[in-house]
Amino acid sequence: MLHPITPQKMKPLRYSSFIVLTLIILVSALSSCTEPDENDQQGPFDRKAMLTNYADNTVIPAYAELLEKLETLASDVGAFKMETSEENLTAAQASWVEAYRAWQSANAFNFGPAGEMGLQKGLIEEIGTFPVSQSKIADILASGTYNLNDFNRDARGLLTVEYLLFAPAQDGGASINRFNNQVAGDFLVALVLNIEERVQAVHTSWTSGYRETFVNNNGTDVGSSTSQFYNEFVRSFEALKNFKLGLPLGLRPGQIEAAPQLVEALYSGTSRETFELHFESIERIWYGVSLKGADGLGFQDYLQTVVGGPALIQATTEQLAQVHVALDALPMTPTFSTQVSTQPEAGIALHTEIQKQTRFFKSDMSSLLGIAITFSSGDGD
Repeated sequence: MLHPITPQKMKPLRYSSFIVLTLIILVSALSSCTEPDENDQQGPFDRKAMLTNYADNTVIPAYAELLEKLETLASDVGAFKMETSEENLTAAQASWVEAYRAWQSANAFNFGPAGEMGLQKGLIEEIGTFPVSQSKIADILASGTYNLNDFNRDARGLLTVEYLLFAPAQDGGASINRFNNQVAGDFLVALVLNIEERVQAVHTSWTSGYRETFVNNNGTDVGSSTSQFYNEFVRSFEALKNFKLGLPLGLRPGQIEAAPQLVEALYSGTSRETFELHFESIERIWYGVSLKGADGLGFQDYLQTVVGGPALIQATTEQLAQVHVALDALPMTPTFSTQVSTQPEAGIALHTEIQKQTRFFKSDMSSLLGIAITFSSGDGD
């Protein structure tokens, strides 16, 4: 015979259920307190170690190498001024090419010592502005007066040095004819020394105190080293896409035709090579690889520690491979300016692949790492 469950017999069952439920809640609460939140950017990743790697193995060596190349360039243009010969001009041109190659590894760090200070813009604007103004340079050579600290950044810097060394003279003769005017030699030497002084100041600041400031400021807020470094990394990538590729190809908003005269390093004909060197520098930063090729902590490693990071790493790596395929299809000859005019298809295809890469470096990475984009590229992406 079945006996009905009386209220007295039900009471222990209610207590047991209550105790079990309470234990489950307590365990869940303790678990949420002790297990790290996967979205917590402090997480297991050591940002200070990443910043140390960037400072010691990427930034400081890049400035040191650039400075070394600039010292050689200064020596060679000095010798050329003393004896204006074809041999000395060729030596100065070769030294400029080496210095500009080195600049491609140092042009992404425009913050801190290389950032804006008062009327002075970031180092990239002060020494890397292109295209240069032929009319302003002509006025300087005619008047013999120049100011290397004014707003005419398109009449100084590395690309103005390139113009003086490589571009035909106004009379249509070889570039060496320009130096029949003593002002040209004086201006050339002054330009190189000014560039060298600016880079020396940045390098000295990094090696005499700023490195420690950079490494220890390891948060993710606006103004942190992580934020500044990331933003300049993205901005450098955008400059590569927009100004070194999109602008001469006529692909920027408002353009109705190609503008081959706007390529980087127009007069030396080294645009294709310097584009690739710049892109390789961007890749090294993302992977955390040093200037000498040694692996270290970088943004890729940082992404491994956040939700969605591994998937973004895979997507980024796959798209970088596509960029390389498109870059390999862009010939070294003829010059990029000639290709823009006569056979732009490979350049346009490369721009398409670079554009696809933008979302991974910019919006997706910013979102996953919780780092705000603090500059405006005007891209809308």
